[in-house]
Amino acid sequence: MYIGQIMHTDLVTVSPETTLVEARELIERHDIEHLLVVDTTRKLVGIVSDRDLKLNWASPATSLSTYELHYLLQKVQVGAIMVRTVTTVSPATTIERAAYIMQTARISSLPVMNGDELVGIVTRTDVMAVLLEAIGMGEESVRLGVLVDDRIGRLAEVTSLLKEQRVNIQSLFCWPVSGYADISHLVIRVHKATGDKAVAALEAGGFKVLTRYEQDLRPFLPHTPTP
Repeated sequence: MYIGQIMHTDLVTVSPETTLVEARELIERHDIEHLLVVDTTRKLVGIVSDRDLKLNWASPATSLSTYELHYLLQKVQVGAIMVRTVTTVSPATTIERAAYIMQTARISSLPVMNGDELVGIVTRTDVMAVLLEAIGMGEESVRLGVLVDDRIGRLAEVTSLLKEQRVNIQSLFCWPVSGYADISHLVIRVHKATGDKAVAALEAGGFKVLTRYEQDLRPFLPHTPTP
């Protein structure tokens, strides 16, 4: 899936001259966490978050009265606090790439640019929702883990065993097992009604199935490599 399929296109934008009071009112009215800052030509020049506003809202509160604080914030403009170096993506960016960018850059939103045109925004919440759906999270599924050696045909062996028992795979993904070279952890989600049948099929095929957290993975390894 691509960012263009999940991005928000009903954008709420402000100018650098927008006051902090106005910016806060917009965030509360639209129930959003970020405001995109554009200039008179609609070019993206910055971004300001609800967190940025809260930090700058509270900073002078200890020395000013409520009236004085409100007056001051009516004078302070978004341009003074906005983030000017904005990380962006295109509509053709994959969901997983966007998740990686936000994780490594430690940011919670990505404006979406089609060339020089601002066309949308995507948040960490949006990306997380898609990823959770992709891995089949839900009350009607169960999670099965299988540790396999990294060689051609292993995945086919696992899926064939489930196919033979008419167990439908709702989702499947894998990652390397830390501390063990060439070992992958397959995570399979099936409907909970077929969970026992899936475990039995995999174990009959010679695979050891993880159905819960195990601190020691050695009994579940396909062989005994040197850690």
